[in-house]
Amino acid sequence: MRLLFILLAFIFISCSPSAKKDGSPVLGFVGFLTGSGAAYGTAQRKGIELAMQESKTNLRLVVEDSQGKKESAIHAVSRLINEENALIIIGPTLSGEMFAAGPVANDAETPIFGTSNTAEGINDIGSYVFRNSLPESRAIPFALDAAVAKYSLKKIALMHSRNNDFAVSGYRIMKDSAIKKGLTITADESFSDGDVDYASQVTRIIASSPDAVLISALYKEGSLALKKLREMGYRGVVVGGNGFNHPKFFEIAQSASEGLIVATPFSPESKNEKVQAFVKKFKEKYGHDPDQFAAQAYDATHIIMEAVNKSGNNRKALRDELASLKNYEGVSGKLSFDEKRNPVGEVVVVEAHNGKFIPLK
Repeated sequence: MRLLFILLAFIFISCSPSAKKDGSPVLGFVGFLTGSGAAYGTAQRKGIELAMQESKTNLRLVVEDSQGKKESAIHAVSRLINEENALIIIGPTLSGEMFAAGPVANDAETPIFGTSNTAEGINDIGSYVFRNSLPESRAIPFALDAAVAKYSLKKIALMHSRNNDFAVSGYRIMKDSAIKKGLTITADESFSDGDVDYASQVTRIIASSPDAVLISALYKEGSLALKKLREMGYRGVVVGGNGFNHPKFFEIAQSASEGLIVATPFSPESKNEKVQAFVKKFKEKYGHDPDQFAAQAYDATHIIMEAVNKSGNNRKALRDELASLKNYEGVSGKLSFDEKRNPVGEVVVVEAHNGKFIPLK
């Protein structure tokens, strides 16, 4: 199926008209802007636009809505490369979209920069693929270690979305991390994106008497699963994956959100001066606090603009400049890229209290 997606992309490229040239190099953004996960893409777009507003740049932003669909992401990346002659692309939002569309950009030798792709294997796509999003392979073990230390966990149950690349990757990391820590797995349940009834899975989980439940899902399904756990009487610890790092989680989960533990590279509650300046400017522009997805897109845009200033409007030179990034001080912490263009950065473990994530104590 992935090969079919890539083939369709190349057919699209070969049949499209020549690239438009108006003198301004294009920064493309492919985001999940409509549909069930639109809150993620909307946050990213806000972060990108704020960063571009702050800096003098000749980059022109061109936005494409992928609707969270692999085929749409491929089409969007292809259009940005072929019709807009994009210098670089931010996105797509979901890991599954990046696995589908990333090869199109990589084969066209166009840098593509993920700011929310946390699944394992993203950077194996190729040397033109970057990400500053904290991989679940780093985030989940941090969150689980903190939960075990605070609550003396011995037994855990697992829940995940089985038809979402990001969630499946996170689930595998959760399971492996639990096994490595010597935790007993009492139940292992799955569901599908779009499900609204989690009663049967929750019934089996509660019957297995875990100390904690680990959930890997996007915020909508994850929130509904958590609500059902609490509604049916589960009062233990819950540890979530990166999909929970969005304010929409609190809107859906409501009081059930209390106590959820998750790892993140960004907290608007941080006392760091750079973070607080970003939060202030973001709130002034948009009327609410930024989340992790806005922060990472904001940082990525500043990184890209600085790299373009050094490399010029050449994709290969820009790729090389990005690959050399070391100790960039962003609002989501200090960032460097390793040899595979994965982020080496800071991790904060937070816990949900009164509708906000605060550092775990």
